[in-house]
Amino acid sequence: MTNSTSETRNLDQYGNAALPWSQAQELLATESAAKDVPFFLNTVRPDGRPHSVGIGAIWFEEALYFVSGLDTRKSRNLAENPACTISVRLTGMDLVLEGDAHLVGDESTLDRVAARYRESGWPAQREGAAFTAPFMAPSGGAGPWYVYRITLRGAHAVATAGPGGATRWTFA
Repeated sequence: MTNSTSETRNLDQYGNAALPWSQAQELLATESAAKDVPFFLNTVRPDGRPHSVGIGAIWFEEALYFVSGLDTRKSRNLAENPACTISVRLTGMDLVLEGDAHLVGDESTLDRVAARYRESGWPAQREGAAFTAPFMAPSGGAGPWYVYRITLRGAHAVATAGPGGATRWTFA
């Protein structure tokens, strides 16, 4: 999956250059599987109220993945409305990703994502269309856990280290 930017908009008010999307991708690839990098998934409940929850996410093959039990609030929200945002603080950058989250059913993709999770320290194994493991984060719900992939529509970032910058990207 390629996230080609169709538009880059510099939001910086102080004359700094736009941040490159490649910088955000590199940070996501190198830091997303770390245990101390908090991701927050934001969804909308059927009654319109917001819902936010911490998740363990990984950037892999140019996409963001996370897992959830189907009976969790986040999964029920996504079944009704796949639109979501994911916020994360990376080294030198606060990043918000906007898009739609959909279940992954392709066994080959699931096998590769499970292998990536194992590399990061979570011993996920594919069992059918879901993952099993001896443990999971408390907000993951009871297993098995299903894999979601975010289709990006846009993102924005603010540099938290010099030289600075703020940028919005939209994706084709």
